[in-house]
Amino acid sequence: MCGTLGLRAAYVLPDGAGGEKEQFDRVVRGAANWLPSLLEAGDRLGVAWGKTIYDMAEHIEPVSIPDLEVIQLVGSMATPYGFSAEICSANIARKLGANCVNLHAPAVLSTPEIAATLRKEAIIATQLDAIARCNKALFAVGSCNHDSHIVTSGLASHDDLDWYVAQGAAGVVCGRFIDANGEPVRGPLDERMIGIEQDMLRGKQMGLLVSVGLDKAEAMLAALRGGYATHLVTSQSSARHLLERAGKS
Repeated sequence: MCGTLGLRAAYVLPDGAGGEKEQFDRVVRGAANWLPSLLEAGDRLGVAWGKTIYDMAEHIEPVSIPDLEVIQLVGSMATPYGFSAEICSANIARKLGANCVNLHAPAVLSTPEIAATLRKEAIIATQLDAIARCNKALFAVGSCNHDSHIVTSGLASHDDLDWYVAQGAAGVVCGRFIDANGEPVRGPLDERMIGIEQDMLRGKQMGLLVSVGLDKAEAMLAALRGGYATHLVTSQSSARHLLERAGKS
């Protein structure tokens, strides 16, 4: 599997008999158990956001990794779900005994001009520099469906989503759209965003992708093709589906 998907390691959890919810629970628990062993003293771990990352943080057993820094990769959003970016990064930092660097800016601004000005503010610029120094990253992927979190959390409108899909978007990584080969799909929303860009996720010492579900398969495969992940946690059925799709491409 690792050779086919270009990974250094993968943790594949049995599906179980409880359907999608049990698969999801097994994957986030497996990722929570695995993550501390993938980290070393002095690492700078960039953390994305979403229900997968939030639930994973809940299951991490407290440990102290010396000089670890956890860095929020995506700006804040007014999500109604409780798993905003700053909460995800803060919870993981707390469980790992790490210093937390939050990104004190909205994920999306109303205009590109306001976003550009805010990026130049000293405190935001310092936090963006911290993102650039991450040597490891933890993230999930989002689909390009209209019920995906990028829409329901307000980062993108339905019209935004339709525009990016028309340009070839196949998935979402850290709030940014990618095509089926993992290449950035850039558009007007990107100029208004504050957070890590797709290319900055590539080439990390570790990129841990945690995702599950057939509805995420296209986005997962796009992220793997794009070289964002070195490690993967998923379910048995999701892994089988990824391999089938990869074999047909």
